[in-house]
Formats: sequence, C-alpha cells, structure tokens
Amino acid sequence: MANPVRPIRKIVTLDSGDPGYINRLLMGTATRGTVRIEWHSAVRGLIIPTNWSMVNMIQPVSSFIPIRFSVADAQNLIVREVIEKDFEWLLLLEDDTIPPEDLFIKLNHYMKEEPTPVVSGLYFTKSVPSEPLVYRGRGTGAYTNFKMGDKVWCDGVPTGCLLIHHSILKAMWDESPEYMVNGHTTRRVFETPVRSWVSPEGDVNTIMGTSDLDWCTRVMEGGYFKKAGWPAYQKKKFPFLIDSSIFCRHTTPDGVQFPQEF
Repeated sequence: MANPVRPIRKIVTLDSGDPGYINRLLMGTATRGTVRIEWHSAVRGLIIPTNWSMVNMIQPVSSFIPIRFSVADAQNLIVREVIEKDFEWLLLLEDDTIPPEDLFIKLNHYMKEEPTPVVSGLYFTKSVPSEPLVYRGRGTGAYTNFKMGDKVWCDGVPTGCLLIHHSILKAMWDESPEYMVNGHTTRRVFETPVRSWVSPEGDVNTIMGTSDLDWCTRVMEGGYFKKAGWPAYQKKKFPFLIDSSIFCRHTTPDGVQFPQEF
C-alpha cells in the first residue's frame, strides 16, 4: 500500500522590523589574547539588570576585543566601533581588571537614573604597597582621602573599568586626526604620550605617560564636556567620578591579585 501523501505545512514568519534592542552599551576589551580564568569567570558571571539591552541571545552586551594592539591603538579601534554602530555608552574593561558581579547593576544606575558622562570603578596598582588609581592633580601621587564605598570626584581616572558616554567620544572623534594602525583607519582619541625634544640649550627632554591620564587631561582642556552637552561638568575642578563601591581586583598573568590586603 502506498504511503498517504501528507499535506505540506506552510510556516509563515512575520518580522515586525523592530530589532528588539538598542545599541546601548559596547563593552570593549584591549587584550594580549590570554586572560586569567578569574577574569573570564567574573565577566561571564556579571548580573544582568532587568530589561537590559541585549545584542543577541548569547551575549548580554556587544563585545569588541582587539588583540595584540598597543593599549591606545586598541582603545581607538574600540571607539571607532562605538561611533560607527552608534552605541550610547562604552565600557572599557581591561583584561587584568576583575569586576564585581554587580557591575552592570551599578553602571545601569549611572546610565539611567543618575546620568553621569564618565564613571570609573576603583582598583589599585599592582605593587606592594598597593595604591588606589585615583588622582587629583598631576605629579601629586595617588589621592587616598576617601573610604571604601565613597563616591570620589577627581581629575584623573584609569581605563581598566571605565564607562564613557557616546557624546564625549563623538566630540573628541570629530576633532581627532586620522591614522592607520595595522591596516585599520581610526582616529587618535586616546594616545600614549611619548615625546622627546632638544632645548635651545642642548638639553634632551622626554615626556612619557599613560593613555588614561592623557585622555582625562584632553577632555578637560579641550572643553569636551561642554562640546558634548555636559556644561556643568566642564565647570568642575574634578569632573570624573570614581564609585569606590565598584571595587575591582587587579591581577597579574600569574594570578596574583592586588591589593593583597583586601
């Protein structure tokens, strides 16, 4: 007996055209390509707020991870991604900074309920004794006059766990020169300052620094808070916020964490 012919069931898929999410947050990580399991576990275990903007079903946020670039070059490629994809916020999370599990919960507060253009977590130098990466002034050492859990206003923040609003980066991007890095065109929003010159007297002068403090100085001196629509912050002596309740561990490739006394 011949098998009965089964009717073909027609499946109709309707697409509303609504992507169901917005490009709210890009988490960018500059990495050498190898990370500690503690870092991986911490990032995978971050608590996701309700109604959080999600790029797809697997990743809670869009991730962009340049490998084997210098820190400043990687940061500039990350900024390019923010500009091209029109993300509202950028979270720089470096591969040696282990975030607390409630990182997104606390950052969501600053993104939604208390909009603040630049917010940093707190972490310490990889040294003994270990000092907080919190700065007021240049050449004055670490600022330590605060208690754990305080909100600390300063003029220098690190980029290990740093939330930045799109408008600040866009204003800087528009005024930054283009350059090529390994075949990729981007702009010099972040720069590692390394300059040498000879004075008229014949003295050799050298300036070296890190991209994070250089970026902070440029934001303040370039008037980018005002240009980006945050004029109240342009008037502040210490316009960058460090929320020390967002306490991150700083780790070496061998797994030694700092500060060791916490």
